[in-house]
Amino acid sequence: MTALSERLARRIRAQGPLSVAEYMTACLFDQAEGVYTRADPLGAAGHFTTAPEISQMFGELLGLWAGACWQAQGAPSRCLLVELGPGRGTLMADALRALAVLPAFRNAAEVVLVEASPHLRGVQQATLAGQKVRWADTLEELPEGPIFLLANEFFDALPIRQYLRLPEGWAERRVGLEGKRGFQWVLGPRLPGQPPGLTPAKLAAPVGSLVEACTAGEAIVGEIGRRLQVSGGAALIVDYGYVPSGPGETLQALVRHDIADPLTAPGTADLTAHVDFEALAHAAAGARAHGPVEQAQLLQALGIGARARALKAKATPRQAQDIDSALRRLVAADEMGGLFKALALTADSAPIPAGFPV
Repeated sequence: MTALSERLARRIRAQGPLSVAEYMTACLFDQAEGVYTRADPLGAAGHFTTAPEISQMFGELLGLWAGACWQAQGAPSRCLLVELGPGRGTLMADALRALAVLPAFRNAAEVVLVEASPHLRGVQQATLAGQKVRWADTLEELPEGPIFLLANEFFDALPIRQYLRLPEGWAERRVGLEGKRGFQWVLGPRLPGQPPGLTPAKLAAPVGSLVEACTAGEAIVGEIGRRLQVSGGAALIVDYGYVPSGPGETLQALVRHDIADPLTAPGTADLTAHVDFEALAHAAAGARAHGPVEQAQLLQALGIGARARALKAKATPRQAQDIDSALRRLVAADEMGGLFKALALTADSAPIPAGFPV
């Protein structure tokens, strides 16, 4: 057992089974043994690879998307360029490089990375050396003002809760212990009412269905929506997920890019769940939701094909092959292009952002 396993086992013996959200929080963010706090989980040596690590084109296009939204909204003299969960800082580095063509936006924007992991902050600082950037632990720490926000593979890592529909109501799925066999799934007592944070489609799930709720994600989107309505700006959320909302289990564990058992060796696997984009759009506190659209549709509308051709024009034959391979991973329907979705949020009065249908 890992040190985190032993501490979680003691906690369960003392307090009873943990919610899935409590278990995920410990596995991902425990100060000593969490996946995101003790090491770099990204890349070939980590557990997963994100789009910014596949190609510079991804971050470049998202940065230019933010700049286009700023221009379309009247080019406010002061604003925030924010990234939630910036990983190694690769996306923001590529975005800022691309935004050199829009110096007025760079001069107007204060760059803020919302990152709670001290380890990843150090990695981001090295990646963005020479750039004027500051960090925040939460979105609530940011000053008011127009906000142009990017969030790539952020919401999938937020803790979820799981509920089972029973003939007589609902019960929460939890993580308990079974003697020396270790952690196991258990059901809590029947809830007195309906679980919080469920969409109508999930509340209408048939008996025997397992449903998931990410109230943490909905709270963050609610704060984003409030800021957009009050001060203007735009937010772009890119993640793997589904629409429309509905029942089903999506929680998964990844160890070195392979599927693993979420209950084995806590703290050694990345735990994620697919994003319910319908639930996020509904939680946006009155802001206008655009999409979601497939990642391929967004990137193609933003000009990823032209950018790939420009890069290949200056590339060696081997580099050109790598660019083609990266392009396929990002936009192919059977790769990230179909699995990943993009949701944009703006104030009601704001123009429709680039890459989204009118």
